[in-house]
Amino acid sequence: MSSYPPDPQPSPQSPIQISSRKDDGRGFGLYIHWPFCKSKCPYCDFNSHVRDAVDQARWRDALLAELDHYGAQTAGRTLTSIFFGGGTPSLMPPATAAALIERAGRHWRFAPDIEITLEANPTSVEAARFRDFRAAGVNRVSLGVQALNARDLAFLGRAHGVDEALAAIDLARRHFPRHSFDLIYARPGQTEAAWAAELDRALPLVGDHLSVYQLTIEPGTAFATAHARGDFALPDEDLAGALYELTQDRLAAAGLPAYEISNHAWPGGGESRHNLVYWRYGDYVGVGPGAHGRLTLPDGGKVATRQRRAPETWLAAVEADGHGTQEGVPLGSAERLEEMLMMGLRLAEGVPLTRIRAETGKDLPETVDPDALRDLAEGGFLSLDAGRLRATDAGRQRLNAVLGALLG
Repeated sequence: MSSYPPDPQPSPQSPIQISSRKDDGRGFGLYIHWPFCKSKCPYCDFNSHVRDAVDQARWRDALLAELDHYGAQTAGRTLTSIFFGGGTPSLMPPATAAALIERAGRHWRFAPDIEITLEANPTSVEAARFRDFRAAGVNRVSLGVQALNARDLAFLGRAHGVDEALAAIDLARRHFPRHSFDLIYARPGQTEAAWAAELDRALPLVGDHLSVYQLTIEPGTAFATAHARGDFALPDEDLAGALYELTQDRLAAAGLPAYEISNHAWPGGGESRHNLVYWRYGDYVGVGPGAHGRLTLPDGGKVATRQRRAPETWLAAVEADGHGTQEGVPLGSAERLEEMLMMGLRLAEGVPLTRIRAETGKDLPETVDPDALRDLAEGGFLSLDAGRLRATDAGRQRLNAVLGALLG
């Protein structure tokens, strides 16, 4: 699961020239979207689709063509991460991943410690495929485990069982230098004791990273329909908060503190470098159906790109035009501030004040409501020290409300 800024409003524009500026420590990433899954999970609102057949050669060629389109516009950058997301990118042929990684290396310099992540589901994991993905250049895998008990795996619509999940984690550990997996909490009927026991079972399996997400009901999903019908109920706000705090305490005590609201890692190396590009409001190229990008302009401005969402529509556009870009929208300073704070205040490290000036041309007191800033700080939701604006633990739990007050 990956986080993105909201879509900006489209506006008429002329073609945009992208800067090849030097990187500023926030990293420069490449996101490649593989939109296909074996089945659609009932909680998922990602751009994922089930198809009876996929023309693998045609899709490989289209992804390469769109990568070439953006590679030509961003030449001279140093690539710090590649992320194959989806959908279920572990369903793509490893040779496709190898071709995309090789092509990326023609357009950009690779950082010496480049992170190349593949999302995978336990049902699509085989030792031979993992060996081939590793040979292709993938050096980190993120597994969608979601639960470690059979009842909740069935409720979440997962096609794998607990034993299959454990086997997949073991394969990831043996084949990749780094691995992570996801869990979902605040499921119907979940108690603090049951969640604590599940965390205790998960901790010995963790590599250097663990993502832990609260179950939410997203519009347009099967769960949204079922929840509205009264088929199930989620834990109330008090219990959900207690489960969140239990998660923070257990994982911090195990040496995996939260560096972001839902992500825990060994400090100083276990963090997802690719997701840090998003959260630090760095530049990244988005390739594939529905993929987003944020790229810097020669004048220091920023443009938001978005590819056509429907797989077949995107594919036809790439074959006709060399890319499937639906829009590329320049972002004003107010939009950039909102995105930067929305992403950066998720991080325990917060947002450097120098970054706010670099993105908006203004200092913090000129960009936010000063009364709200004072009130939020006095209420224990924000801190401002050492040149950084941070959300406290309490503030990160209520980030939408904090942002609403801060930005008016």
